Amino acid sequence: MAIELTDDNFEEIVLKSDKPVLVDFWAEWCGPCRMVAPIVAELADDYKDQAVIGKMDVDSNPQTAVKYGIRNIPTILFFKNGEVADKQVGAVPKTILSSKLDALV
Repeated sequence: MAIELTDDNFEEIVLKSDKPVLVDFWAEWCGPCRMVAPIVAELADDYKDQAVIGKMDVDSNPQTAVKYGIRNIPTILFFKNGEVADKQVGAVPKTILSSKLDALV
């Protein structure tokens, strides 16, 4: 299961992680976000020992979304060593997200 990220825990969980991190920026009202949600949940299981998989509700946590320039959702940012290493905007198949994660683990 993906970790619920907030403005308060983002630095600790994402930026200080010693593993690659996938962050799904989403909102309750976003249709494409609901399409991506089961894929993100599967990735959390698939990569549980290799990467951190998290979800951040942009409506509840606007500070982090603004900091990273999130204008469209879903946006998925991939972090490595506290830095953005890759980005995916919009709903995409699991294979695309997996290949981006594989490049970082």
